[in-house]
Amino acid sequence: MSDALVGEVQTIIFHNEDNGYVIARVKAKGEPGLSTIVGNLGALTPGETLEMTGAWVEHPKYGRQFSVERFEQRAPATVNGVVKFLSTSIKGVGEVTARRMVDEFGVEVLDVLEKEPDRLLAVKGVTKTKLDDMVESWRKQREVKNLIVFLHSHDIPPTFAARIFTLWADDSVARIQANPYELAYEVRGVGFRKADDMALKLGFAPDAPPRVEAAVLFALHTASERCGHLYLPRDELVEQTLHLTGPLDPSLVDEAVGALELKKRVRVEDSPDGGQAVYLALFYNMEQVTARRFIELLIHPNPISTAKILEALPKVEEQLGFRLSAEQREAVQAALAHKVFIITGGPGTGKTTITRAVAACLRKLKLKVKLAAPTGRAAKRLSEATGRPASTLHRMLQYSPEYGFGLNEENKLKADALVVDESSMLDAQLCVAMLKALPLTCRLILVGDVSQLPSVGPGNVLADAINSGAIPVARLTHIFRQALQSRIVINAHRFNEGKMPVQSDQEPPEADFFWIAQDNPAKVRALIQEMVCERIPERYRMDPVRDVQVLTPMHKGEAGTISLNAMLQQALNPLSGSAVKNGRTLFKPGDKVLMLRNNYDKEVFNGDLGRVLETDPSEGSLLVDFDGNAVVMDPPDLDDLSLAYAISVHKSQGSEYPAVVLPVLTQHYVLLQRNLLYTALTRARKLAVIVGGVKALRIGLANVTAGARRTGLARKLAAMIEENRLPLHD
Repeated sequence: MSDALVGEVQTIIFHNEDNGYVIARVKAKGEPGLSTIVGNLGALTPGETLEMTGAWVEHPKYGRQFSVERFEQRAPATVNGVVKFLSTSIKGVGEVTARRMVDEFGVEVLDVLEKEPDRLLAVKGVTKTKLDDMVESWRKQREVKNLIVFLHSHDIPPTFAARIFTLWADDSVARIQANPYELAYEVRGVGFRKADDMALKLGFAPDAPPRVEAAVLFALHTASERCGHLYLPRDELVEQTLHLTGPLDPSLVDEAVGALELKKRVRVEDSPDGGQAVYLALFYNMEQVTARRFIELLIHPNPISTAKILEALPKVEEQLGFRLSAEQREAVQAALAHKVFIITGGPGTGKTTITRAVAACLRKLKLKVKLAAPTGRAAKRLSEATGRPASTLHRMLQYSPEYGFGLNEENKLKADALVVDESSMLDAQLCVAMLKALPLTCRLILVGDVSQLPSVGPGNVLADAINSGAIPVARLTHIFRQALQSRIVINAHRFNEGKMPVQSDQEPPEADFFWIAQDNPAKVRALIQEMVCERIPERYRMDPVRDVQVLTPMHKGEAGTISLNAMLQQALNPLSGSAVKNGRTLFKPGDKVLMLRNNYDKEVFNGDLGRVLETDPSEGSLLVDFDGNAVVMDPPDLDDLSLAYAISVHKSQGSEYPAVVLPVLTQHYVLLQRNLLYTALTRARKLAVIVGGVKALRIGLANVTAGARRTGLARKLAAMIEENRLPLHD
């Protein structure tokens, strides 16, 4: 049962504007001295009175606090409270003027400000200009507080109040009452479920058109977020929508799709199987623009003569100190000869060597070359491989959260050639931004392993570009002798062919691959702990936190990231005296952590690994070292952070680790697929250990269709090639 507390706000100790989290001191009825309150309370003002429900909790460092679950704000009730409120929250009112106003009108002065503001002109120092500012400031205060109370009454946290008020100002409550589903479209974090709960409480009918339209859009958005799809087949969309709304006549979904098409929020096109593909308009336009830009780059003339290429190649080989194989030489020549070119191949096939040679040849030909990759780690590896500066695509395109991409159609990249490594990680949005920024004179060379998992974001750019036949491709198949000495490389190619792995014929520390056959989840967990904490550090002289990375297909289950992180944190970093809690996660000094989203202000990005240097429980913040970049992670940032002793295979893309430990269990069957196992294995640089059963491995290696993305870029590229009567490339 919740406790109740009524108190007048005295001081604000901490206020986070992003999420509304507040720590404040109040003078509460029935409580001695001042009491500390904490919670998502929005913008509080000293002097106002709160009626709160919640629970008393004992903070390990700061003692007794009242954790607020719900609250209502009341006007200040005492003379001192009114003076505090006026002088700290109303524009143009200092303490002297506030006391004069209270002396003149008493605690009812706020009623005067509300109903008869001109009477305040009788107060010394209050001019007409100052009064106008006071009235406007009071109006905003009142509307924001009304909005917060309204949101609380419908179980929407005040976290969203500032964003909603910025969008709709005084109309916020009226707009929400008219159509709560607009919140799902406009305010990140609200989503269909919260908006739908509010709408049904406000009396919206289950078959109301705005409700069905919102469900259609949410189904399409969810398909892109969870599965990477850019569209859904119409019949599947109907099914997903009815799953959200509950039983309705399917014709209502068709009507909603038609209405959304008229509003230009979705696009419908015929698909090759005779059905229809329904896109969010944003994704449809992305595919159209991407296809058109690829073709425009391809057909815009900017040749390099064969003679110049043949002249440059020997000089580059001499400069780099190695000779290219026949397959590599052919790939380099083709990459230099075409305006757009793709280089793809598995581990040990020489992609890095070819990338170095291509970049060096382009510079030898006096071209201005840019090197980039989708992630910071991949960009760093590209820079190390080529000996030249490389950056993330976001940095190269001058991205900022406020203004988007600084380089775009109006402000082009100043380059004659762009080489992009780890191109399998290119999602639809980043690819279209890159293509818009490239001048038609620029050459584009995409390097990547198409057999890996596709991008984290929606789309399947590299595979679609290859499968379209529109863009010339070098497929590297020859595995070099040195690479053949590695069981990691051998087994990666076996996985790609659907074959079971072969064990190493060497002993530690020479052996680089082990498969421990075990299908009991509890024993798999125990083996993972033993491998990470004891056997690998002892036999390979590796640091268990820095050098050993557990990769797992799923988040839930006995061998998922959540369970494994808890186990490994307790084993490797048991002390918790100065931990910071966020949800169910405890962050401690020394913990290994992972960024889940890009934070451009702090220059840390999705997939970056870090170590917690310091914690500040009083502020709820962490100091984290991301590869030499020490960053303060404040309370709202912690939702973008997770423990990283174990991470998902998807989050490992573009990274390499000295040692990888991979659990493979039948309980992972939903996500077990060949490209996931292949991607996990190719993340290991010196050692890979698979802990799992024969059946689970066979399920995964046989599964080549699960996770296939619904995209139309390959079709659109092929269609544009046909329209322009250009040759296809097989």
